[in-house]
Amino acid sequence: MTGGGGPRRDIGVAVVGCGTIGRIRATLARGYPGVGWLGLCDRDERVGRRLVADTGADLFTTDAAELVSRPEVDAVVVATDENEHERPIISAARAGRALFVEKPLATTAEGSQRVLDEIAAAGVDAVTGYTQRFRRRFLAARSRLQAGAVGEVTTVVARAFMNRMVPLATLRRTRQRAGLTPMVVSGTHAVDLCLWLMEGKTPASVYARSVDRVLGPHGTQDATAAVITMTDGTVWSMTISWALPTVWPGSVYGLEIGIVGTTGVIDIEDTHRDVVLASEAPQPAGYRPDGFDPGAARHVDFLTSYPPGDLWAGTLWGPMREETTSWLARLITGSPTPHATAADGHRNLLLSMAIDLSAARGAEIAWPVEPARLDRTPATR
Repeated sequence: MTGGGGPRRDIGVAVVGCGTIGRIRATLARGYPGVGWLGLCDRDERVGRRLVADTGADLFTTDAAELVSRPEVDAVVVATDENEHERPIISAARAGRALFVEKPLATTAEGSQRVLDEIAAAGVDAVTGYTQRFRRRFLAARSRLQAGAVGEVTTVVARAFMNRMVPLATLRRTRQRAGLTPMVVSGTHAVDLCLWLMEGKTPASVYARSVDRVLGPHGTQDATAAVITMTDGTVWSMTISWALPTVWPGSVYGLEIGIVGTTGVIDIEDTHRDVVLASEAPQPAGYRPDGFDPGAARHVDFLTSYPPGDLWAGTLWGPMREETTSWLARLITGSPTPHATAADGHRNLLLSMAIDLSAARGAEIAWPVEPARLDRTPATR
């Protein structure tokens, strides 16, 4: 496995976690011409064996450490539940494998720091799954910002609206819910995009408030609103609500970002309201993990609002396909890609947690914040 114009060979890919996203990544890897071996792991053997049958994987095991240590493996995708990322990441890093980690690196700040330290010590190439970076509109906006089209950025405004199917489906899988907030689990995508688009700017402080009128009984907040002040005085406001009713037409994520500079503005709408389906027949939920029932029929749908993309002829087309295949090309040819690094993922988690800390305290929080401080739950702060 070499970069540039050197010799190439087929690589071996291991996918740890065979649920909704692991299935997508594994299927795309199996169809990629540079992948010669595919191994799968899931603690639920039924789920894993089903994916083996669908992809023709070369190996299945319920032991992640065994899989990532195999000599056939060059790269590892970690797509387990959010609370279970740390152990397989560390195993893969210590084995010297390149990594693709679904965000977050961990669900605690100290755990994320441990993971980042292991990756750095191993010197492996590691990226974090922030699929929104692969949407054409955000790539185009970043290119224009880098070219100075709006001058010096002074103000950024972001709003994310989400159907509550995501938190309901996510929270039902675990009792470890303290870190599964709208900001940490889903707002992190907007955090990553805004920081990526504001390349070179660093937070100085955050102030936030939250509300939990609907999802409080499930162990999380409904929404969080924050104002982040950057070290150069740039002001960035961001709101995430993942409590919209299950009948909301957006399958998952609707995002708006406005970026104002000294000589121009970029206004990005990613709400997916340009392709609307209305039908007397109930429409399938965009985000529907195995066994999850949204509890209400959806008769209107914003098509293309499922972040990974859309199925045609049994194959996924869209940003997650580009994110996955460009990662494989990055490993095989060394080509540059817009992936978020592991360090980006760690920063995003810590800033998201700092926003939650500010909301819990009702006070402004200076940045950076020590990971140990972020890991204290609101009840013990």
